[in-house]
Amino acid sequence: MEISGIISAIVIGIVIGVLGRLVLPGRQRIGVLWTIAVGILAAFIGTALAAALGVAHTKGVDWIEWLIQIALAATGVAALERFKSSR
Repeated sequence: MEISGIISAIVIGIVIGVLGRLVLPGRQRIGVLWTIAVGILAAFIGTALAAALGVAHTKGVDWIEWLIQIALAATGVAALERFKSSR
């Protein structure tokens, strides 16, 4: 992966983290930086998962890849909030 790919994954990860947080109902008690970190991680894992499923590169917008990434981010935000609230 080139540096431009990493930078774009980070920017997309920020958007994915915010979208993942918006998908969840109610208020999440985790910070913005945690949301961004979860989004970046979800973007990387979601891209790898989409590539493994063969849906990473399609004509136009990769909607399936985006949905995978958002679902992973929502799951990550929910898990992190549950972990932080139990402490």
